Amino acid sequence: MHFARAMTRTRSYRSPLMALSSLGLAAALAACDPDPNDAFDTTPFSEAVEDMHRADPIFPLAADAMAPVAPKRPVEIEQHGRMRVDNYGWLRDDNWQEVLRDPSVLGADIRTYLEQENAFYAQATADLAPLRKRLFDEMRGRIKEDDSSVPAPDGPFAYAMRFREGGEYPVFVRTPRDGGEETVLFDGDLESEGEDFFNIAAVEHSPDHTVIAYAVDKTGSEYFDIRVRYIGTGDQLGEIVTSTDGDPVWAADSQSFFYTERDDNQRPKRIKRHVLGTDPVEDILVYEEADDSYFLSVEKSHSGDYIFIISSKVTTSEARFLAANAPADAAPILMAPRVEGELYYPEHHGEHFYIRTNAAEAVDFKIVRAPIASAGRENWQDWLAHRPGTYLLDLVPFAGRMARLERKNALPRIVVSDYEGSGYYDIGFPEEAYALDLDAGYEFDTETLRFTYQSPSTPRQTFDYDMTTRERTLRKTQEVPSGHDPDLYAVERIAVTADDGAEIPVTILRLESTPVDGSAPLLLYGYGSYGITIPARFDTSSLSIVDRGAVYAIAHIRGGAAKGRQWYLDGKLKKKMNTFTDFARVAEDLQARGYGRPGETVIYGGSAGGMLVGATVNLRPELFAGVIAAVPFVDVLNTMSDAELPLTPPEWVEWGDPIRDAQAYERIAGYSPYDNIRNDVPYPPLLATGGLADYRVTYWEPAKWVARLREVAHGGPFFLKMNMDAGHAGSAARFERLEERAHDYAFALKIFGLAERGPVRHLRR
Repeated sequence: MHFARAMTRTRSYRSPLMALSSLGLAAALAACDPDPNDAFDTTPFSEAVEDMHRADPIFPLAADAMAPVAPKRPVEIEQHGRMRVDNYGWLRDDNWQEVLRDPSVLGADIRTYLEQENAFYAQATADLAPLRKRLFDEMRGRIKEDDSSVPAPDGPFAYAMRFREGGEYPVFVRTPRDGGEETVLFDGDLESEGEDFFNIAAVEHSPDHTVIAYAVDKTGSEYFDIRVRYIGTGDQLGEIVTSTDGDPVWAADSQSFFYTERDDNQRPKRIKRHVLGTDPVEDILVYEEADDSYFLSVEKSHSGDYIFIISSKVTTSEARFLAANAPADAAPILMAPRVEGELYYPEHHGEHFYIRTNAAEAVDFKIVRAPIASAGRENWQDWLAHRPGTYLLDLVPFAGRMARLERKNALPRIVVSDYEGSGYYDIGFPEEAYALDLDAGYEFDTETLRFTYQSPSTPRQTFDYDMTTRERTLRKTQEVPSGHDPDLYAVERIAVTADDGAEIPVTILRLESTPVDGSAPLLLYGYGSYGITIPARFDTSSLSIVDRGAVYAIAHIRGGAAKGRQWYLDGKLKKKMNTFTDFARVAEDLQARGYGRPGETVIYGGSAGGMLVGATVNLRPELFAGVIAAVPFVDVLNTMSDAELPLTPPEWVEWGDPIRDAQAYERIAGYSPYDNIRNDVPYPPLLATGGLADYRVTYWEPAKWVARLREVAHGGPFFLKMNMDAGHAGSAARFERLEERAHDYAFALKIFGLAERGPVRHLRR
């Protein structure tokens, strides 16, 4: 991945987004227009909950603060002969598509309610302000403010990204390869001045090194505008390419680039080609995806010779290609027609495409090779056979060798091989749990492979590896200015037995001095969807939890792919409940082993991980003392029943299609957090966050959920913190992100009873 393909984006996964059913709902909503006399009820939740708050020692201010109670405007929704009532669908603005592009157009009644939620959260947690400041200062103190990446060579130049002292955004630069004066390509701090929100998706230089194309989003909606600037003069071209995915890919001529255009529903639908100096309305349509369940992306082969256009959803993909030096009006060539359930991703070397695929029941993927002139499926020949249990994650073809990243026994490894298939070796690492990333860089004809290594206790290290001599050169170690001693920490990888006998990997980080006797609190993180694996990375923020004597654990549950693609398949569709029961089982097992206890265990998840913690607390609320749900996908049934929402059609293969499939409806209705809130047991305190411009998990999901928790459940309190100026990932500014994390961790530390404790001092054993 190029250094300039920055910062906060996760591409094409919902990491959800939500809404209401499309079945007869438009008419129902029209019949339920807000009454202008409808006032917001600001009395405490209910008499029973109010009494509980008075006795609650954790958030005593919540008993005195006036919690907003959302008005009920019931809408009846019938599907498959079943009727449900949604009291809070009105929180979805009728003009939601425009709100994503411009949050200022949000309806006044909804804005008032969300602002009241923010005011309640601020008032009820005002006593945590000093703790949040301490946490922010600690986390900022672990960041080298004037940091920079290792320069990436490309022809006569080396490209890098750096931060200045106090800067929020990266500065993209280059220097002559053999040293010399630095040229600033794009200054994020300067460009962001005066903006409430600013996110840089990419800064890509042209093949002839004369021009950059850069993509910026100023609302958080992930509609990126692409602009072009000459490097030598700093002059900017007048044209602005709007509504893109933020992914400019240069053609070989350096006079045009390809990009993905999003439609009004935020779906990446069209690949276009823009010629410099022309009006974007004249941009050439290269390919348009007709099926709403597929998203488009465009990329260039590592060799630089081919452009690949990928249509994909979680289970199926299809590729087209054209030469990077093809004429502007050239049409892409279909490689192999899509086959439901088959994924394939091409790369290029010499006269062949090398294709990573799960074809022919290669569940954990294999590599096939096909001639460029006849790349159809009938000509695919196995180059690297399928090896069950070894999950092939990525491949990078260089001129002389191929590098690949794979995972076995829940641990990643890098393998280097020749193209004859006779010589290969892997690069080993010693810790129990760690993370690896390949950095393809810009250059194809090189013997140098760059990769990064890190673990929960080991700061990120960047290596250049000579694929011929097998020598590795450490180019950079992540600096922690406030100090860090890896030997003070214990990193453990254990296996927890699931209800059906499956072995769930769990990564644990704690201080060596933290006892495993149930006396230390536990923060348990999880995700468990889309085959995404949470890596065992070095996270300077989580040290603020661990250094106060708490245990931090990551549950690598089914629905992710820690143990291969079958691990993912065993946690989706009909098997989705495995994800939630795995997570509950991990919490229960950790507590039994002495890592935390029910009264001091907080669960934490974001996006689809917010669905995870929401569904799990419905199943086993007694296990937990608190819940942090960041931009949570919790209104699953309504969202997956609304085909107009951006990510719904592509995700029917993940959750099921409740519009057409009654069994899918029943399954989703059985775990959707919004629809399964209980009133028979107390719930722990809960913090949900959202972003007004979030198209992946729309703002009304956490808003509706908190409103219904207050209506149905008892216990709590239940808080909503809505970012009125950002989208799914929150702020893209590095220090503002720390402030957001400080809110989450202060909430957990308050529950742990550690709000007054600072990082403890330790002696090495």
